[in-house]
Amino acid sequence: MEKPKTKLEFAVQMTCQSCVQAIERCLQGIKGVQAVQVSLDSESVLVETTLTAEEVQNLLESTGRLAVLKGMGGSIERDLGAAVTMMEGANCIQGVVRFVQVSEDKCIVEGTIDGLRPGLHGLHVHAFGDLTDSFRKCGDHFNPQMNSHGGPQDPDRHAGDLGNILVDETGRAHFRMEDDRLKVWDIIGRSLVVDEVEDDLGRGEHPLSKITGNSGERLAGGIIARSAGLFENPKQFCACDGTTLWDERDRARGNTRRRLTPLQPSANL
Repeated sequence: MEKPKTKLEFAVQMTCQSCVQAIERCLQGIKGVQAVQVSLDSESVLVETTLTAEEVQNLLESTGRLAVLKGMGGSIERDLGAAVTMMEGANCIQGVVRFVQVSEDKCIVEGTIDGLRPGLHGLHVHAFGDLTDSFRKCGDHFNPQMNSHGGPQDPDRHAGDLGNILVDETGRAHFRMEDDRLKVWDIIGRSLVVDEVEDDLGRGEHPLSKITGNSGERLAGGIIARSAGLFENPKQFCACDGTTLWDERDRARGNTRRRLTPLQPSANL
């Protein structure tokens, strides 16, 4: 089955036609990149792809030019919504997770989370956007149909059940999944939480298996906010202090604790 594609809009530093050619070359022949449009006048790159935003950004920056994600969507003709959450937790756990509604019944969830113990960790959308008290006040898993807990492919599952993410030996989870139960318009203002251990997907013997997946404590989370769609973020500087798009990118690059920050469309621009 063909993977759903997303369209990613990047601002990329360009000064001449050689820049355009370098960007086109870096994306040429890359598996998962279907189409590329580069505009020197607007210093923008539009990529149709099955890769994550981080993967495309890394390709663009391999040319030596800074790149900032400005918007994303499933279609230029029909914007069904996009959302983003900045994940934070104890012990420097941090990350960025994005949601893109590519059709009425398909939501793409992609992200990178750092600082977790290697192995599998449960990932869930929770009912509320209250992250206080060690994420205890964000409520249960988002479950408008009042189903039992399950795995992402199960017919009987919470809408917020996203299964597990795999963390490598460096402490990083990098993932892209598609879900037919989540809708971006239903989850704005709710929260995304990553758990201590593996979600048993409702198949375990523990009393919490059909409730939470018995995935332990809640380690990190973030409030899900609406994200800029394609061509919805045209500003190049902040009117408040004159900070440019590239100032923000450089500032984020120098902050090693927030190394994932550049992947979010800036709220100040």
